Amino acid sequence: MPSREDIAYFGAGPAPLPTPVLEAGSRAFLNYENTGLSLAEVSHRSPLATKILADTKSALSQILEIPDTYEILFLHGGGSGEFSAVVFNMVAVWVEERRQRALKELDGNEEKVLERVRKEIREELRLDYLVTGSWSLKASQEAANLLEPLGKGFVNVAVDARQESGGKFTTIPDESTWKLTPTRKEGGKGSAFAYFCDNETVDGVEFPSFPKSLEPQGQDEEVERLVVADMSSNFLSRHVDVPKYAVIFGGAQKNIGITDTTIVILRKSLLAQQPTAAFLHAVGVWSPPVVFHWPTIAKNNSLYNTLPIFSIWIAGEVMRSLLTVHGTQATFSQENLANAKAKIIYDLLDKYDAVYRVCPDKTVRSRMNICFRVGGDGKGDAAMEKAFLEGAEKRALQGLKGHRSVGGVRASNYNAVPMENVKKLAEWLEEFAGQQKA
Repeated sequence: MPSREDIAYFGAGPAPLPTPVLEAGSRAFLNYENTGLSLAEVSHRSPLATKILADTKSALSQILEIPDTYEILFLHGGGSGEFSAVVFNMVAVWVEERRQRALKELDGNEEKVLERVRKEIREELRLDYLVTGSWSLKASQEAANLLEPLGKGFVNVAVDARQESGGKFTTIPDESTWKLTPTRKEGGKGSAFAYFCDNETVDGVEFPSFPKSLEPQGQDEEVERLVVADMSSNFLSRHVDVPKYAVIFGGAQKNIGITDTTIVILRKSLLAQQPTAAFLHAVGVWSPPVVFHWPTIAKNNSLYNTLPIFSIWIAGEVMRSLLTVHGTQATFSQENLANAKAKIIYDLLDKYDAVYRVCPDKTVRSRMNICFRVGGDGKGDAAMEKAFLEGAEKRALQGLKGHRSVGGVRASNYNAVPMENVKKLAEWLEEFAGQQKA
């Protein structure tokens, strides 16, 4: 029976966790700190659960230097759940801004306010999406589905990367080609938000830095773009300037913990800017389901419904281990390590370009999900890819098969993947390439 040290796991998620965290977790799962109870058994409304939540929030705030003007929420539903939650909540914020403005300008005449807001929704409501991979595509499609009862045209796909790469997600088009909804400062009406997925797990495409087109244009939230970012697969892998974002969300099962935990970091100002459900319904907009209603979740300290306390504790342990090793420079240290590990793999893939082809363009290669094809003049040869994956399995290199929608090979280089395992994969890449020359 192999030990953990024998296996080099590169799965895209659920992903590897630090062994010390799992060892501590096994003890906590059976008998947490000699309480006689498993962390899977304790009440989510107990003082112990409240402390675990507070400790985890504190650790995350330290690592990302999250300002006091932001709230941290823990929810169910993963990144896909937040595709919906973002639309529900951010559209509600947009509606409330217009309701408040109309109340002032129409002397509180509720009938006229309703009429005006309805008109503004029909004519001005826009949601900007940067579609650079499979997950941002799904997010934009979910938004369109949710707004379908209002009509079409509310989702503005500001960029669809497939249009510049033969129908595939292999690059991020130059920002000069993006068609973002103009802000008021730019002479337009502005969008409810601008969404992008920072790292595309399926396609191996990652934004190299924060897009210049989304940089803040001022302190007034009604003037600037409200940026929403899905960081599910590169969370805590590099430094993030949190104040540039209105909302950051991500599932925990890549770099932070285990499944069934979703983290949302958002400006507290957004929590106070939502109209009543009755007003939303009156203007034809669905109100957020309560389990996705950020103000309700925040008001209840993420405990509106039963939260997986064990999962939250695991995430906290991962964060505290980062702080113990790297201190408040944790994200900078992780960024350097991720870059170094990714460079080893990419350098070999480029060196043996007659055997391997990296799928995305060099300018947007993901540090987290390294996607490539084997043989077939860069398009992938089924027999060669099967041989590569079978050889990898024999060498205890696991989790390398590409996503079912795109095929190929994918090596996920998350935070808990040790350099030693990356070097093992590098040895196999070199050996396999040598076999093709023989």
